[in-house]
Formats: sequence, structure tokens, C-alpha cells
Amino acid sequence: MDLWRFEVIWKKISWLCYRYILVTALYMLKPWVRTIFNSILISVAGMAHIMAILHYFEMVQ
Repeated sequence: MDLWRFEVIWKKISWLCYRYILVTALYMLKPWVRTIFNSILISVAGMAHIMAILHYFEMVQ
């Protein structure tokens, strides 16, 4: 039962990664450029998340 569940979860994650690569057209980039793009994207998303939290606490005060 556990192995089957792991396979289902793994297939879902693989499908989401595949869609991300296709939608962002990352399949056309070299691996090192893809790494830079993903790093910048994660950094911007992380900073936006932190700013949203700080803005929330500023509004609560």
C-alpha cells in the first residue's frame, strides 16, 4: 500500500515538474542557465513572501 502511494505521489510531482518546464520554456535552455533562472525565480518568490508577511504584521499593529 505504501509503495503504491509513493508511486502516485512521485508521478504527480514528476508531472508538475514537466508542466513547469514546458510552460516556462525551460527545456530550450542549457542546464546552467536553467539553474540561474530557477534561482532567481525562487529568490524573488521568497522575497515577495517575506514582504507580504512583513506587510501583514505592519497592518495588524
